[in-house]
Amino acid sequence: MSKSFISKLPDVGTTIFTVMSQLANEHGAINLSQGFPDYPCHPALLDALARAAAAGHNQYAPMAGLPALRQAIAAKLLLSHDVMVDVDQEITVTAGATQAIFTAIAAVLHAGDEAIVLDPSYDSYAPAIAALSARPVRIGLTAPDYAVDWDRIERAITPRTRLIIVNNPNNPSTSLFSKADIDALAAIAERHDLFVLADEVYEHLVFDGREHCSVLVHPQLRARTFAIYSFGKTFHATGWKIGYCVAPPDMTTEFRKIHQFLVFAVNAPAQHALAEHLADPSHWQGLPTFFEAKRDRLAQGLTDAGFRLRRSRSTYFQLADFSALGSASAQSDVAFARWLTIEHGVACIPVSVFHADHREEKLVRFCFAKRDETLDAAIMLLSSIKQ
Repeated sequence: MSKSFISKLPDVGTTIFTVMSQLANEHGAINLSQGFPDYPCHPALLDALARAAAAGHNQYAPMAGLPALRQAIAAKLLLSHDVMVDVDQEITVTAGATQAIFTAIAAVLHAGDEAIVLDPSYDSYAPAIAALSARPVRIGLTAPDYAVDWDRIERAITPRTRLIIVNNPNNPSTSLFSKADIDALAAIAERHDLFVLADEVYEHLVFDGREHCSVLVHPQLRARTFAIYSFGKTFHATGWKIGYCVAPPDMTTEFRKIHQFLVFAVNAPAQHALAEHLADPSHWQGLPTFFEAKRDRLAQGLTDAGFRLRRSRSTYFQLADFSALGSASAQSDVAFARWLTIEHGVACIPVSVFHADHREEKLVRFCFAKRDETLDAAIMLLSSIKQ
């Protein structure tokens, strides 16, 4: 008789993103739940991919990433943050940001260690920590602005705390760190000798003239942080699953030890295409204006339908409070999201799933990284809620 299987993640099921996307497909609903665009990549990027494949770049890329791409990333970081990064020792190209996040967590944590996670948080953080026999310590941000209570974080640190994970810009809250937040994070990390994992995948999706304060611009954080980025978010190509990690040389060495046995190398022709595409910074510099228009389009439709909005300051998500929607507001956010998908044909994500305690705030998250036609069709369906 074979041994029974013992799950490393007994409390983890199918992600809410898969659940809601499947529900949307089953009911023919417009999917504003999962964060992926329904419009094509830039034609120049697709042309570059075709040329790279035709030129024979179809075998393994170097483990750390294509040199030309790492050089292009370094040039981008210099232009966007005035930060100098060593191309060979500090940049690793990964199979998406989620793989980079897991790899960084695996490089740092040992059994029994603790890692601080700020809720609401992206759903991969806590399971990755738990899979390594470490413990996630989840601390809620302060609503409605989702500010960080740094004193509370300080009190949560124990001798077992080894890592703090921050997501800036934050998905789903759309909040942004101020310079004071970055300074507070640096002070705590220095005082307690913590590693930092900074998920900055939405770095360019910052609105209304705000600026993204990256961990890379702070010398103390620069020396102890894995900074994670995603080309899928930047160039509307989530299916390519290509991201990168920036970290000091000694941390990069440990990161790559694990990276090489997870994926070893990342899609070669796509790396060639991205290296070429990065040569024109207008492709990412224009993202705030591009997404602000979509945000405002959906926001007006949601307001007209009776939702109360938490203004989206970053990312491509909009939080909406449904507590004023009559009898529908009596439901939990999970039940409301299912009801909206099935009865009104628009899928969203309940925000309670991003909290360890599944707190009920009557909030759902909509994705506005969609064609205008898609957003308009969703707005028309949502308008029936008030009828």
